[in-house]
Amino acid sequence: MTFSLRRTTALLATSTLMSLGIFAGQAHAADQMEIMERQIHAMQAQLNALKKEHNDEIKRAKAVLARQREEAENNPYGQRSSYIGSHQQSTAPLITVRQGTGGPDSGRPASDRADITSWADFQRATSQDEEVTVGGVKIGFPKGRPTIQSSDGAYALSIGLAFHEDFGGFFNSGPRRGESRGAFNSFTSNMRRLRIPFMFRYKNWVAAVTPDFGANHNDGYVGLYEGNLNYTGFRNTILTAGYFQPRVTEEDSESSNDFFTLERPSITDMVRNIAAGDARFSVGGLHYEKRWWVAGYFTGQEWGHRNGSDNGSTYYGGGSSNTVDSQTGGTLRVAGRPVATKDWDVHVGVSGISAFRVACNTGTSTTSCSRSTSFGQRPEFDIGEANLAGTGTISNAAQVWAAGPELGVRWKRLIVKGEYYHVGVQRSGAGLKSAGFQGWYGSAAYTILGDPRMYNYKEGAFGAPGVKSSEEFNPALNQWGALEVVGHYSVIDLNSNLNDPNPSNVIRGGQQTVWTGGLNWYPNRHFRFMLDYSHFIVSRSMQATNLYGRTGNSIAARIQAGF
Repeated sequence: MTFSLRRTTALLATSTLMSLGIFAGQAHAADQMEIMERQIHAMQAQLNALKKEHNDEIKRAKAVLARQREEAENNPYGQRSSYIGSHQQSTAPLITVRQGTGGPDSGRPASDRADITSWADFQRATSQDEEVTVGGVKIGFPKGRPTIQSSDGAYALSIGLAFHEDFGGFFNSGPRRGESRGAFNSFTSNMRRLRIPFMFRYKNWVAAVTPDFGANHNDGYVGLYEGNLNYTGFRNTILTAGYFQPRVTEEDSESSNDFFTLERPSITDMVRNIAAGDARFSVGGLHYEKRWWVAGYFTGQEWGHRNGSDNGSTYYGGGSSNTVDSQTGGTLRVAGRPVATKDWDVHVGVSGISAFRVACNTGTSTTSCSRSTSFGQRPEFDIGEANLAGTGTISNAAQVWAAGPELGVRWKRLIVKGEYYHVGVQRSGAGLKSAGFQGWYGSAAYTILGDPRMYNYKEGAFGAPGVKSSEEFNPALNQWGALEVVGHYSVIDLNSNLNDPNPSNVIRGGQQTVWTGGLNWYPNRHFRFMLDYSHFIVSRSMQATNLYGRTGNSIAARIQAGF
C-alpha cells in the first residue's frame, strides 16, 4: 500500500512536471512567435519606408530630368541645373538654410516688369533658389529678385529693380537755315527708366504695382508703369485687368532689359502707342505653349491721360483735362515657333492693334468735341531731343489701326529678326481721305562671349544673353561675362496723300531712316553696359526742326541694373 502510494505520488509528480514543462515550452514558443511577428512588422515598415524613399528619389530625379530636358530644348546654352540629392530641411527651430538646385534661366537678366507666374511656377522657381527660413518665413532670391514668402509659398512679396541711366549726345546734326535747332544736345543724360516692381501674391492671385521714377523723355518725371491684378490659375495663362503694358509686336513683348539697342525701332514704338504702350488700362490675357503664343486685350486710356495739371506727365501724348470721352481700343498678337532645336529657332507671328474710338476732347466749344491723332518719332535716341519726323495733328480721326508680320531666326549664336507694319487712319468728314503710313526694321545680334540669346516662349520673343556664375566678370580668372555685337536698320514713312489736290488730305510727316550699331557687355546677369552709334536721315516734314530735311549722328551709352 505504501509502495503503491509512493509510486502513485511519483507518477503524479512526474506527470505534473512534464505538464509544466510542456506548458512552459508552449509559452516560450508563443513568446518566440510574438517576437518574430514584431520583427516581421518592423521589417515590413522598414521596407515600406525604403520603398517610399526610393519612389521619392525617382520622382525627384524625374523632375530634374524634366527640367534639364526643358532647358535643353529652350535654353541649350544656359546654365545646367545641379541636382541636390537631399531636399529635407533642417529641424532647427529658428533659422534654416536650404541650397537650391539652380534653374534653366540662370544667368539671364530679370524682367523690367513684375514677374507674373502661376503659383506652381513660383514654387518651382523658389525651389531652385537658395533660401533662408526664419521663424517659418522664407527669404530668397528666385530669378535674382528679393522675395519674402510664407512657409507654403501661398503669400509672397517680391521687389525688383530696372535701372537705365542714359548719357551721350549728337554731332553733325545742326539745323539748316530757317529751321529750329531742337533739343539736340552735344552731351546730356536722362534717367530713362527707374522702375521698382512690387509683386504681391496670394496663391494664383497676383497684384503688380510698379512706380517709375524715369517715366518720360526728360529727367524729373515720376509716373506709374503698371498697377494691375492678375489670375494665373489656368495652365500657362495670365489674365490681367488694370494699368498694364499689353503685349503687341515682337519687340514690345521683350523686356527692355533684353533690347538689342537702347531704344525700340521707330515703327514698333509708333504702333504700340496706338492703343497699347506703357501704363495702358487693359483687360485681357495671354496663353503660351512651347511652340505658340497668343494674347489679346481690350484697352482704354493711359494712366494720367485725363489729368491736365502736367501735360508731360504721361508716357506719350501728355494729359488733357478736356477729355470727355476716353479712347477705347484693342490688341491681338499671335506667334509661333515652327522650328525649335539646339541650333535653330524660327519665330513667325502677326500683330494687330486698333483704337476703335479715338478720345474726344472739348476745345473752345462746350457742346462739341474733336477727335484727332498724331504720329512722331525721335531718331531712336531718347534723351529729350525733338521729333524730326512728325505728322502734326490729324483731325477728324474716327479710327486708327495697324497690322503686320513678325519674323525671327536664331542660328547658334546669331539672331536676325524684323517686322513690318502698315498704319491706317480712317477720317470722317466731307472730302477727307484716309491716311496711310508704314515702317519696318531688320535687326541682328551675335554673341561673342557668354551664352547666346535664346527664345523665351513665355514671351513669344527672344531674350538676352546669359552669364553662368562660373563665367561672371573676374579678370584674375580670365572670366569676362557676355559680350555681343548688335545692329539694326529702321525706317518709318509718315507721308500720306502727298499729291492729293485737297490740302486737308496731304500729310507730310517725313521719312526717317536710322542705322544703328552697338556693343553690349554683361559682367553678370544683373548688370549691362551698352554703347550705340546711330546715323539718321530724315526727309523734310512739317516739323519746325525739319523743314528741309536733316541728317545727323549720335553716340549713346547706358548703365543698366536689373533685379
